[in-house]
Amino acid sequence: MQAEPMFPGAPRASGMYESFYLRAVSPREPVGIWIRHTVHKRPGRAPTGSVWCTVFDAAAEGPFTHKTTSELLRAPAGSWIEVGAGATMGPQSAHGECGPARWSLRIAGIAPELRHLRPSLLYRAPVPRTKLTSPAPLARFDGVVEVPGRGALDVTAWPGMVGHNWGAEHAARWIWLHGCDFEGAPQAWLDVALGRVRVGSRLTPWLANGMLSVGGAAHRLGGIGAPRPRVAERAGGAELELFGRRGLRVSAHAEVPPGSAAGWRYVDPGNGDDVDPDDGEGEASPDAGGHDVVNCSIARLSLELSHRGAGGRRLLHSDHGGAYELGMTERDHGVPLAPFADG
Repeated sequence: MQAEPMFPGAPRASGMYESFYLRAVSPREPVGIWIRHTVHKRPGRAPTGSVWCTVFDAAAEGPFTHKTTSELLRAPAGSWIEVGAGATMGPQSAHGECGPARWSLRIAGIAPELRHLRPSLLYRAPVPRTKLTSPAPLARFDGVVEVPGRGALDVTAWPGMVGHNWGAEHAARWIWLHGCDFEGAPQAWLDVALGRVRVGSRLTPWLANGMLSVGGAAHRLGGIGAPRPRVAERAGGAELELFGRRGLRVSAHAEVPPGSAAGWRYVDPGNGDDVDPDDGEGEASPDAGGHDVVNCSIARLSLELSHRGAGGRRLLHSDHGGAYELGMTERDHGVPLAPFADG
């Protein structure tokens, strides 16, 4: 499982963010975990690290979510990142605590690394200003997660993924969609990111990058030169049409169970001193810039695959194996924000 932390080599004068994250979902019930280690670096300042833990449960009134931040940040041997006193994530395991939550997880990558951006020179180019990979777009998790109200969650052979992104600025608007645990197709997965970038006063059209793997075949979706995706997005889900090679079309329907989404505020690190994401009490300031982010890692996900000129179609469905994230600038999406901000 390949990944390289970027924050140790970040120039002091530059702003940047970086995130290593995992998601895993119970194969038996609509319960999922989302654990995220982030780096937030303002221009001219030393980076800080944060650990985020969210547990989604469709039977609960809302997700459990907590975050801790520390100036203790490093990339130890054998792990990608360590925040605070021992919260680590690496290619084979994730261990740590975040307030009242604790976890110890073993990670087994099933699918090889996905590098979303093509051609690969885009990872060295100044644009896009957000880079992303999935060290394991499909993974298996075993271990335990302890959270208030649920006690110890027995994580045994939970499917999910491991992701990595970094950059100097978030896209103006983005969607991340991941799918696993499809009925009758346990090895299938979808991992796609869509973004719109602000150029002056205008937003570019949606651009998609990702992959669908099904039946032992991997299909690239989107990218430079591909037909533009068709997108109808909202906080409660999305309807997407994604296009691949040889006339492949994937129609995706993602639906967030009512009350199951988590909300956060993300702030771009390049803002310098002019925007403070916290109000001094750890609360997200209503005057801060950046994006509201809505995430549900137990979304219902249906896919319809078809090829131009070929007969037949294939349907894939996962009752709660989807992850749907929408990043946006509007504030009227109706999802309560967690009482902490990025950074």
